[in-house]
Amino acid sequence: MLHRTRMIVWFVALIGLMLLGLFDPSRPPVLAQQPTGSIPTVTGTAAGPIVKVDQSVLQPIRVHAGPSSFDYPAIGVLLPNETAPAIGRARGREEWIQIYYPGVPGSTGWVWGLYVSLSPGALLPLVDVPPTPTPFSTPTINPTLEAAFIGQQTPTRLPTFTPPPPLDLPSFTDAPSPQTTGIPTGLLILSLGLFGFFGAVISYLRGR
Repeated sequence: MLHRTRMIVWFVALIGLMLLGLFDPSRPPVLAQQPTGSIPTVTGTAAGPIVKVDQSVLQPIRVHAGPSSFDYPAIGVLLPNETAPAIGRARGREEWIQIYYPGVPGSTGWVWGLYVSLSPGALLPLVDVPPTPTPFSTPTINPTLEAAFIGQQTPTRLPTFTPPPPLDLPSFTDAPSPQTTGIPTGLLILSLGLFGFFGAVISYLRGR
């Protein structure tokens, strides 16, 4: 019985040693076989010519429905440093560039070429200029309605000029000259002076 027990213990120990030999902690387990061939990579194709708003532009630029800021309305804007795919140049107006601009009829718009820079080496084809849009209706003013809200101005007469009455200018006449007596004025003064002198002499003599 004891011999059989020892054999079982030795058998279990041998199996344990065999299992420990198969397990090596220093070697990582192999989960799956790695491929030995080269893995293909996906490469993108060129997106085509693009336009980019210049950094010197401090405000958003307008995108127009055609190659003119006077004949075509504005349909959107591009922010500074924003890019957009370029389609072509306007025939006869090559400074205008047609871009892809989604969200509008035809998904195209036009920008002024001086505000954007084209990608290097890009050659854009010439594109026909779209027709100028016509307004839906021409506003007209009903003259009857205008007369109802705008009062008629009553003409006023200018004041008439009435000349002033003639001025009565005073007339001056020469003053009559004083009438002279037959005695000269100098002789009369001399006589009065002599009378005074004699009176003074007589008064002096009486006082003595």
